[in-house]
Amino acid sequence: MTTLSKSIFKAYDIRGIVGKTLDANVARQIGHAFGLAALAKDQRKVVIGRDGRLSGPELAAALAQGLQSAGVDVIDLGVVATPMVYFGTQVLGAPSGIMVTGSHNPPDYNGFKMVLAGEAIYGDTITGLYDSILANGGKLAGQPGSYSTHDIKAEYLQRIIGDVKISRPIKIAVDCGNGVAGAFAGDLYRGMGCDVIELFCDVDGTFPNHHPDPAHPENLQDLIRCLQQTDAELGLAFDGDGDRLGIVTKDGQIIFPDRQMMLFAEDVLTRHPGEQILYDVKCTRHLAPYIEKSGGVPLMYKTGHSLVKAKLKETGAPLGGEMSGHIFFKDRWYGFDDGLYAGARMLEILTRHADPSALLNALPQSDSTPELHLHLHEGENFSLMDKLRSDARFPGNERIITIDGLRVEYADGFGLARSSNTTPVIVMRFEAETPEALARIQGQFRDVILAAKPDAELPF
Repeated sequence: MTTLSKSIFKAYDIRGIVGKTLDANVARQIGHAFGLAALAKDQRKVVIGRDGRLSGPELAAALAQGLQSAGVDVIDLGVVATPMVYFGTQVLGAPSGIMVTGSHNPPDYNGFKMVLAGEAIYGDTITGLYDSILANGGKLAGQPGSYSTHDIKAEYLQRIIGDVKISRPIKIAVDCGNGVAGAFAGDLYRGMGCDVIELFCDVDGTFPNHHPDPAHPENLQDLIRCLQQTDAELGLAFDGDGDRLGIVTKDGQIIFPDRQMMLFAEDVLTRHPGEQILYDVKCTRHLAPYIEKSGGVPLMYKTGHSLVKAKLKETGAPLGGEMSGHIFFKDRWYGFDDGLYAGARMLEILTRHADPSALLNALPQSDSTPELHLHLHEGENFSLMDKLRSDARFPGNERIITIDGLRVEYADGFGLARSSNTTPVIVMRFEAETPEALARIQGQFRDVILAAKPDAELPF
């Protein structure tokens, strides 16, 4: 039996290693604590679901038991994409939900993404569950909650297919990396009228072909090859639980989510002129001017799906997005991140054009890196980031943004270093107008990181 560790209670979800920091006993305790939190908000029903990971059935069953023991009724959606749990909280009369998912983490990870009374929880609310377990671990409800199952697939697909319309037939390739999106993506896009080539759409929690994380170019090579070898016009890729989208053009160019956001913002602002558009600190310098040109107000914010969702709700913004691929539509949708839905909305935009790849490739860009990770020991990422904030100096910068890590802006580019809240890494990204500027900015970051940690094994 695994001892409960506070380390699994992250900034915007719960994430642990199965058999080390997470097991059925821990899941049961989390379910009980979440159930008490739901009841405190007069919520007596909780929607749950799980992705395709091998540990999912045991953890989801224990989670349900914990919720029921607190006196909460459980509606179990079974194997679904994370956005389908969020969708369930919108349409099933149960505004609280928990998804059992390790997202894009390695196969031995799993965790919980949570919505409480219609709000994505983060920060103190998540650590409050840990405190609740310590305080109320043994207190069972006099009347346990009920358990029922519900198949939400048809309702979810029809909600999208009924609203999002393509302008012409299009052939696409879809790579789900054996993540749970594979159970739904083909049906969704065929239902919209697309011809679909499926890559690795059989759900397999060992992820035998490649890691299900479209943020990293090495995971998109199969999709790039497919586009080269077939007559498909576009490639869509999804992460392990289906809440993030990757896009590849016919000629093999990766359209990272910050550039996807340009087209999404331009489209959304036709219906919401003058509104704010949210994006995270990892996004390109070209996004803010593009939003302004399209009649919107750009707002940079912290990275983290729960944090962006909360900010979206606070500001009333119709759209938000993260470099990692989380896209949040409040326009015609519910405001939660949904890679499958974002893919549908992109197809709606692109099919208005004869050459989707030409439109995507023409979006502003500079020399840039994908996300780069400095791997560290558990907790070391936070201490190193604190040291960089206090000690690092960046000659020639125009401004330093500290809302989430360090984003150092120069006249000809930017560099970013921030601590991941899900794994012990420092996430970095660089962008510049020329290769020489990119090398200069990376060199400054290399110097300050090695000054703080001389044995750091930098990825650049």
